[in-house]
Amino acid sequence: MAEEQRIRRSGIDSSIRTAAVWQVVAASTRRQQEELGRALRVLDLGGGSGGFAVPLAKAGHDVLVVEPSPDALASLSRRAGEAGVSERVHGRQGDSGTLTDLVEEPVDLVCCHGVLEYVDDPGATIGALRDVLAPRGVVSLLVAQRLAAVLSRALAGQFDAARTALVSADGRWGEDDPLPRRFDVEQIHERLVTSGLTPVSTQGVRVFTDLVPSASLDSEADRASLLALEQAVAERSAAAFLGRLGAGLHVLAVRAD
Repeated sequence: MAEEQRIRRSGIDSSIRTAAVWQVVAASTRRQQEELGRALRVLDLGGGSGGFAVPLAKAGHDVLVVEPSPDALASLSRRAGEAGVSERVHGRQGDSGTLTDLVEEPVDLVCCHGVLEYVDDPGATIGALRDVLAPRGVVSLLVAQRLAAVLSRALAGQFDAARTALVSADGRWGEDDPLPRRFDVEQIHERLVTSGLTPVSTQGVRVFTDLVPSASLDSEADRASLLALEQAVAERSAAAFLGRLGAGLHVLAVRAD
């Protein structure tokens, strides 16, 4: 619980779980804003209580959060109010199947983080995201990655579960696995291209974080060192092979037409 409270107190750019993704998203939004000469229209599908939506709104962008949970939307409203960005954050109850009804004009950026693992049809969801994007619009996609589950199960001595995660079609390690599916880089790239989106940036995130014992993160200095290591892996193409072991896979893709 104490560790969870420390994570919540951390900013999006300094939390071990979000910093690498935010760094890429923030840089992309700055480039888009320079090209368009205006703030962005953003859709955050499954954005929950606004972990990304509120910082994007604080940067001046207009954010629509489409989220199935009314409790999460209530938390989003409170969070946006506390941050002073209520006028730029708009919560709507729905999911990928209702986007065409909820998105009134094409958006410049879609955040879809931790959603594809749970939807009935990931390909259809990616297609729905593409349909609401403006030309040259960007999708930020974050999904759970298969090899991280293989490694974590093996290190825990659960070798049969590790093998199951490696060879199963959905990347699950067994019936008790809490995630409905995990992905490989090639699977995500293929789905994006099939939907008319071109991957332009791919990184593995949380390569070490989920494997480090909590006892090794007793101090702020320890957490800062781990964050620096994670960012070093994310920023260096020479370490791309390590990215395949990350608990998360973060991909930016662009709609070309």
